[in-house]
Amino acid sequence: MAKARKIVLETRSFNKVGEASEFFKEMLNSYSIGERASEEDAADLIALLNRHDQRIEKIGAGISYFEVGLPPEHPGKCFWIVRVDGSKMDFSLKHCLAPKPYD
Repeated sequence: MAKARKIVLETRSFNKVGEASEFFKEMLNSYSIGERASEEDAADLIALLNRHDQRIEKIGAGISYFEVGLPPEHPGKCFWIVRVDGSKMDFSLKHCLAPKPYD
């Protein structure tokens, strides 16, 4: 039997990847397209984004806020980083939760 992989963020921890995935999916689904994430949710999203191997490129000039929008490559919705310079970049929750060397 495979060992459950714990996800530890700066803001919270999850005993299993599935718990983290469900938490962020529920967060995403609590917003409508075009809606800005709350400051509390933004703190969790920043903590999650810190697990992304391209976080420097994703953050760019800096994060102004997060909003929900349509993903570029599949149906549904996703979180977008709105940078301080006004540019936007999407990021994948699934990619952030993928195994890392430090997990």
